[in-house]
Amino acid sequence: MKNNYSIAERNRIVEEHLWCIDRVIRKNRALMRVARLDYDDVYQQLSIRLIRAVSGFDPQKGKLKQHIFAQLRFELLNCKRPYRMFGMTGLPADYRGKKIISIEDYLERHSGAEPDGFFLSA
Repeated sequence: MKNNYSIAERNRIVEEHLWCIDRVIRKNRALMRVARLDYDDVYQQLSIRLIRAVSGFDPQKGKLKQHIFAQLRFELLNCKRPYRMFGMTGLPADYRGKKIISIEDYLERHSGAEPDGFFLSA
């Protein structure tokens, strides 16, 4: 059974456990560096996860602190760089080095002809 925290009580518990975010980040600094994750972005994602962890905590399943740390570690391992979160992962290897133009530019250059592709040789 989930907890029955009021919003004020939940917020108080979250504020008391903000140090958990710092500890998880400190222990995983090397991982963040290798994955090129920004400290502020990670802190924000872990803060949101902390709120969810406190809201979804079931006292019958264990201790709150253990639940929070497990949730924060999981979130950190699943953090993505912002542009990957929103589907901007870069070009496929076979399109690198080619000039990409917009449909409007293509149509202007080819006097209204139907486009046969969006990629032109450089």
